[in-house]
Amino acid sequence: MLDIKKNVLLSGYTTFKIGGPAKEFVSARTKEELMEVFSYAKENNSKCYVLGGGSNVFFDDRGFDGMVVKLEGIRDINLLNENKIASWAGESLGSVIGFAKNNGLCGMENLAGIPGTIGGAVRGNAGAFGISMSDLVCEVNILDVKNLEIRIAIASECNFSYRDSLFKENNQYIVLSVVLQLQKGRSDEMEEKIKAVIQKRNEKQPVGWIGSAGSFFENPIVSNKELIEKFEKETGVRSRDSKIPAGWLINQADLKGKRIGGIEISEKHANFLINVGNATSQDLIIMSSFIKQQVRDRLGVQLREEVQYVGF
Repeated sequence: MLDIKKNVLLSGYTTFKIGGPAKEFVSARTKEELMEVFSYAKENNSKCYVLGGGSNVFFDDRGFDGMVVKLEGIRDINLLNENKIASWAGESLGSVIGFAKNNGLCGMENLAGIPGTIGGAVRGNAGAFGISMSDLVCEVNILDVKNLEIRIAIASECNFSYRDSLFKENNQYIVLSVVLQLQKGRSDEMEEKIKAVIQKRNEKQPVGWIGSAGSFFENPIVSNKELIEKFEKETGVRSRDSKIPAGWLINQADLKGKRIGGIEISEKHANFLINVGNATSQDLIIMSSFIKQQVRDRLGVQLREEVQYVGF
């Protein structure tokens, strides 16, 4: 029996702490419960949004006129063989990294410190320090909500690209669980690497991403060779595939510390937008539009949001 709640404030379920009430709200802890939720939604002609850790999304202050389905973690992570692990989509990414480390499997360490669920990480093809989920995913267990069918998709069927996937492109497909292909490693060495990655992240980013969704904009491909050369000269970092970090571009536009309403561009990392107190969804939209306009006008580069808008 589904425990469906009414008019639940969504601001408490995202790292941005922004969002109005969901018409209906329900938690799902297993694929069977998720199937039941979507069967109910289909019968009642209700639209659904599946929410993981809430770290790459924000909701309209007017709320969501449908059902928000919160994937809950239940510690359903399993060792399949000496190199593969499987995890329910609702498990936190940190828990999966910890499980891999404890079982002597390496490859995920560079993702340490990223909040959210493993399902959300697969959906957005999360990545950091040269590693993306697409480098690790072997197969994904998918729920087709249109037909209420479950199937397995191998990695090549997931349409992975930079911060994108089949599941982000098409809400018909929901990640139920994922199988990751890793490598053998030493737990003590992995522990040291995880600590180093988190320290590096904390030095460059707001600690814990509190009141933020992490990187707000995708790193764009830049055609201006002079701009690429300037970036490489100033940072000592080589541009990969002509991409330049969005944070560097925002900083070049002299926008660090800029505040609109309750939203501020972080002084520590310009691609982090921070809810400094009682920010509204409109504050965030206006700030996003302002940043895009400034970077486009000053540098000739068009930014695109990595964060998803829901309910607008």
